Amino acid sequence: MLDKRLLHLLEKSKKYMYQTVFLNWIALLVNIGIMVLLTTVLANLRMMASWNRELTYYIVGSVVLIILRSQIQRQTVMTAYKASGDIKQTLREKIYSKIMRLGVSYHEKVSTAQIIQVSTEGVEQLEIYFGKYLPQLFYSLLAPLTLFFVILFVNVKVAVVLFICVPLIPISIMGVQKIAKKLLAKYWGSYTDLGDSFLENLQGLTTLKIYQADEKKTKEMDEQAEGFRKATMKVLIMQLNSISVMDIVAFGGAALGIGMALLEYHNQNISFSGMLLIVLLASEFFIPMRLLGSFFHIAMNGAAASEKMFQIFALEEVEEGNIQLDTLGSIHIQNLHFAYKENADVLKNINITIEEGKFTALVGASGCGKSTVAKLLAGQNKGYQGSITFGEKELSKISERELLKKNTLLSHNSYVFTSTIEENLRMARPQATDGELIEMLELVGLLDVLQKREGLQMNLAEQGADLSGGQRQRLGFARALLHNTPMYIFDEATSNIDVESEEKLMATIQAIRGLKTILMISHRLENVKTADVIYYMEVGEVKEQGTHEELMQLGGGYKAMYCKQRQLEEIREANTYA
Repeated sequence: MLDKRLLHLLEKSKKYMYQTVFLNWIALLVNIGIMVLLTTVLANLRMMASWNRELTYYIVGSVVLIILRSQIQRQTVMTAYKASGDIKQTLREKIYSKIMRLGVSYHEKVSTAQIIQVSTEGVEQLEIYFGKYLPQLFYSLLAPLTLFFVILFVNVKVAVVLFICVPLIPISIMGVQKIAKKLLAKYWGSYTDLGDSFLENLQGLTTLKIYQADEKKTKEMDEQAEGFRKATMKVLIMQLNSISVMDIVAFGGAALGIGMALLEYHNQNISFSGMLLIVLLASEFFIPMRLLGSFFHIAMNGAAASEKMFQIFALEEVEEGNIQLDTLGSIHIQNLHFAYKENADVLKNINITIEEGKFTALVGASGCGKSTVAKLLAGQNKGYQGSITFGEKELSKISERELLKKNTLLSHNSYVFTSTIEENLRMARPQATDGELIEMLELVGLLDVLQKREGLQMNLAEQGADLSGGQRQRLGFARALLHNTPMYIFDEATSNIDVESEEKLMATIQAIRGLKTILMISHRLENVKTADVIYYMEVGEVKEQGTHEELMQLGGGYKAMYCKQRQLEEIREANTYA
């Protein structure tokens, strides 16, 4: 079971594998030397009544060889350790590099849970596969050949019989390989599905508790876990059965060789020392192949893990643009079509112009495609049809790194890391001074709140749990502004927060108006009334465009949506003061 793709992938680690095989072979030769000396001593003692100097030399030689063998084994362990670290590092670097090449839109092609599983458990399995199984595979081919030629000088008949019995072990392995392959494919499929569900349910645990849906999800995960347990038990049963078969072949072959050696000695065809040598070396014929058989399940696990890994490596990469974006320019979206799934367009024939330095708004009911436009402009979704140009440069041709330097996408759920306020802010601009950090916090109305605690050195809990929802969004806002890009895309950045926080964030947006190009996506039309141009969308299409006043005069969907929101707010205000 040799995957040439892995050998090619781990080209630099092959030297450790060859070193391990060579050291094991040298250890075998040393072991043969020890056996020859010891059998010679025993044969001489049987024939001689007294001790002589020659026997002393044999004993001393045996001790020297035993010490040498221990040193070789120590070196083998060190080589395996180096190989382990090198293989893990190489594989994880390649997975990371692949995800980096897929870019911020990697989630369109592979789940985060699968990447985590392959990078952890999958790499561990492949480290054992490459660090133990493959060296043992090559050594198992070399050892019987070496022993065959050694025993051939003692007795041809016994050597031939032992050599013929050795291939029975790999034949038995091949017999269960097809069954094992199916079982392990099911095992890894169950493992990945369980990992996906666990990660999703863990991230959404609060929501599940709120809606008391955690019990239902627990039952679903129990069923998946039971399926995984059954798949695991079938794999273990297969492994135990294959090991039993290999033990029968290995011990049976060794017993046959020993029996033939005793018979040949009885018939006076070999000497006493020759008979003892065969008895001691007969098991050595089968131990390497038997050990290879015990690594069989590791090899199958490694093969299954490698398939998952190579599926990630085989993911199609959208050709990375290399055009530099010196200036942002106005953005022109023409005849834009986009679909997450084939024949299910989310955006249809979109035509939008976002003028440089202007405040543009994109509004409409939930699910109309607003956020998809934002993600396309930020490079998080790819594979669109039509044209999106920054100045005169097509978006698909622009370097992703360059694109991220020119625009910042801020959504309502900006991630807050478990570190200090300062570290969270410096992600946007590492070289920023403390004064600049404080200035941004003051701009979003967060400075007074934080100064009452520990200021910039305040340590945040996981996902900023020790901040309110509005404070987390304001922190994300401050970080985005610190990034200081020519364009900002606010995708529902003021949703799900209190009125005070919303007002402060909108005041901040107004403060940078004219200095930056702004695209604002908002469910609340009151926030976009002052925009230079508003695009109103329905079901993936732009239906209306103009200023707030122009759209109100038009009397279409925008006006209906705005009036409905105003009525609801008036009712809410009336109930508040009642």
